[in-house]
Amino acid sequence: MDKKITIDDLTKKLKGPHHKITPQRKIVLQVFIENPGEHLSAEDVHYILRDKRYDIGLATVYRSLELLSELTILQKIDFGDGCRRYELNTANPNAHQHHHLICLKCGKVSEFADDLLDDLEMDIMKKSKFKIIDHQVTFYGYCSECQKQK
Repeated sequence: MDKKITIDDLTKKLKGPHHKITPQRKIVLQVFIENPGEHLSAEDVHYILRDKRYDIGLATVYRSLELLSELTILQKIDFGDGCRRYELNTANPNAHQHHHLICLKCGKVSEFADDLLDDLEMDIMKKSKFKIIDHQVTFYGYCSECQKQK
């Protein structure tokens, strides 16, 4: 069973000689802790903070998200729709990330954790002499609710 990530766990990762734990960064991190499994854009985070009456500008949110993804606290995700999203990186650094299932009708994003590509990855590394450290797979289709509506 996965340990629940706390703000203290994440701020420990942020501590260092080049990065400060600013109140804004802590609040942005808190959004992801309070919305586990969500794939949030900078605008989503900004709206959540605005609804909670925090006075943090969109540019500050963008800078915080970029830094937090550089530090691997957040994972940056691109679903090919022109909108960059982020999610809390709770994975073991030696394990692959989960994959995503995206409904083309309602836009719902689900996660799929089985890693069925290990053999393919090993074959690619062997044939190409390219060291793969991770991969990301996104499947597009229709969720069960949208299939029922057809």
